[in-house]
Amino acid sequence: MTQETYQERLKKAREDFMNGTGHPERIIRKEILDSWIRSRSFRIDPEYAREHILDETQLQRRISKKQTLFDIATSFMEYLYQFVRGSGFMLMFADDEGYILKTIGDEDIVATAREQDIPLITGSCRLESVLGTNAIGTPLCTGKPIQLFSYEHFFELSSNWTCSGAPILQDGYILGVVCISGFWKRTHAHTLGMVMSAAEAISRQLYLKESNDRLLSMKHQLQTSIDSIHSGICLLDEKYRIAFVNSVTLNTLEYTETEISGRFYKEIFPDLELEKLKENTYDIETSVNGKHEIFPCYISIKFAQHSHLNGQETFLISFRKTEYLQKLANKIMGYDARYTFDHIIGACPAMERIKTLARKVAQSNTNVLITGESGTGKELFAQSIHNGSRFANGPFVAINCGAIPKDLIESELFGYDSGAFTGAKKEGRAGKFELANNGTIFLDEIGDMPYDVQVRLLRVLQEKTITRIGGKKEIPLNLRVIAATNVNLEEAIENRTFRSDLYYRLNVFSLHIPPLRERGNDVFLLTDYFLQKYQNPDYEPITQIDGSVRQIFKNYDWPGNIRELENVMERVCILTSDGRLSTDALPSGMANRQISNAPADADAKGAPPNTSQGLSRTLSVGAAERELILSHIRQSQGNIKKAAESLGISRRTLYRKLEKYGIVPDEARVPGNTSP
Repeated sequence: MTQETYQERLKKAREDFMNGTGHPERIIRKEILDSWIRSRSFRIDPEYAREHILDETQLQRRISKKQTLFDIATSFMEYLYQFVRGSGFMLMFADDEGYILKTIGDEDIVATAREQDIPLITGSCRLESVLGTNAIGTPLCTGKPIQLFSYEHFFELSSNWTCSGAPILQDGYILGVVCISGFWKRTHAHTLGMVMSAAEAISRQLYLKESNDRLLSMKHQLQTSIDSIHSGICLLDEKYRIAFVNSVTLNTLEYTETEISGRFYKEIFPDLELEKLKENTYDIETSVNGKHEIFPCYISIKFAQHSHLNGQETFLISFRKTEYLQKLANKIMGYDARYTFDHIIGACPAMERIKTLARKVAQSNTNVLITGESGTGKELFAQSIHNGSRFANGPFVAINCGAIPKDLIESELFGYDSGAFTGAKKEGRAGKFELANNGTIFLDEIGDMPYDVQVRLLRVLQEKTITRIGGKKEIPLNLRVIAATNVNLEEAIENRTFRSDLYYRLNVFSLHIPPLRERGNDVFLLTDYFLQKYQNPDYEPITQIDGSVRQIFKNYDWPGNIRELENVMERVCILTSDGRLSTDALPSGMANRQISNAPADADAKGAPPNTSQGLSRTLSVGAAERELILSHIRQSQGNIKKAAESLGISRRTLYRKLEKYGIVPDEARVPGNTSP
């Protein structure tokens, strides 16, 4: 989505909010919507701004009261201004009552800010109670940083601007706000990170005492500020030699300050051409030479020419290891495995054999294909294999191949480069395979992967490299692939919906997880586990289970397998308060959906087993699954998304089962209920 398109959507959402129509909450972030509601509660007219501007005497008196904070904030603003000079942005510092005490910026942007209907000038008050949602008043109210884009401002008069503000906090108190503002077409995510770093650095500097040497004190302040940034920083002089680095650079490259100072930049950034230095560049991939290794990284470059120093040029390079950014992304997105083989509950011979095989295969790099019905615990085994392997310290990236739209799955798996397609991010994006590098990728519901995507996946598995969509660079991969499915892939191959060559590439080592109905007394081990997990602390603990309940559990077909058992136990823990589990707490009709555990009959002379009994069992399992799906469809009033989530399967899988059993969602609604 382009900025212009998003701006139009924001404008419409703002109009809906002001008019009390539509659904602005579908577009507007919660923190913005909350601020709009607060702004409206102040009885502010969104079309008419109430200006509060200090005169010069009042301004100086207020600065004097905040002199230490003002001096430190001003020095950091002047330093940060070197990075935004000429970019069309201006910096502001406001005190804890929302009054702007200092502004720094290019002359043209400052003049524009002064001349607008809601002037961004020194002495003006920016509290929410005065000017509604804005990047100074809102952080003062919430204590949190925020970036506002165009019509996210409460006043339409501010819709030409993008503003990023971060509160300066100390001991739980808000002391002021640092803000950077410019025209909305120049929005960049890094501006918010910049003011957040500045606010944090200012807060830290407030702890410093008076210094005997003002210049030395300023140097320490700048050093502390730069060291607080979580990226490596290298400042080059006009001869392209390293003049300054922060502690992150020294720790990352394993150099001392003496060893790295004065080096020509090419010694550290060998692939960075000279012409690139004179461009303001963000997040480009290159390599960095450390003392003992060369590693890939993302770098940003800021070029500055200082007129007050006879036109002297400086170049600021910030960098981060690609590995670090991937780990950070994986951490934020929850790409980790929590379960080990110790978490797998089951003592039947089949499960013991499967666990033994899984432990063995975990020690290798072999691709693994896990099969089994929905709810049997395929991802539990996948995570356990990951945690039992040499990839355990790497990410565990799980992707449901059946839950991603066909036109998006390639970019999700393989990533894309800048300009790969309309709407792609300018800097490109890593796919799930890249994020899983040095770890494990778990391809769940692999049987639902589109046929044409299977060709590219096969190449990735064969070559152990990935090439982003629209890219040319091959990225080597070091990872394990685990796939899982509840689909019969051999039938899918016959039906030409799954490639045989991909099947054999994935099926190097297969594990079939038996359904719960075939695991004998494991159902009672799992019952005890879920009782402990969901026991209501306000009720008497369930210590007695009626024999009739045990008989039902033993004979029930469990079409939803362990997932269904868990849901049943959560239900009974809510309904049982006297410590005794009886059939009254079980779902209605559960006792009627049972199977016979007796083996197929054969006479003493070796006659074939009674096939009619096996057929009857098959039909009862299918009927039970159909009834389970119908139950969830009814509970969700025909909402496919909600029903799929409650069943623990993808919508695509649910649609396939609806077609299989001839279920029409609209006809499964509870009669008389027309809710969506």
